[in-house]
Amino acid sequence: QVHLVESGGGLVESGGSLRLSCVASGSTSIIHLMGWYRQAPGKQRELVAVMGSPGMTNYADSAKGRFTVSRDRAKNTVYLQMNSLKPEDMAVYYCAADLGSASWTYWGQGTQVTVSS
Repeated sequence: QVHLVESGGGLVESGGSLRLSCVASGSTSIIHLMGWYRQAPGKQRELVAVMGSPGMTNYADSAKGRFTVSRDRAKNTVYLQMNSLKPEDMAVYYCAADLGSASWTYWGQGTQVTVSS
């Protein structure tokens, strides 16, 4: 079992920055990939960024050049640094863990990001 808890969301002006955190607990040694997703009202959940080992990252086109995913293994924490935020980035952001089964098995509860124009 893996438990994920996100934090760091909030209200920011367009062009501002936020750093989201996702703390993993439980059987963290079996985590293969960590991902960040987001879901805006009325839209499907979409993948924002993925981090694997060692240091593999992948980003949605909308996130490239503005968002950075990183990992602190000692703290079992994955971060999503979001810069140059736009109103269209407003969503609930979720982190997820893949245990090597090619599916996102565990999800956090989400953290709201609101961007004012």
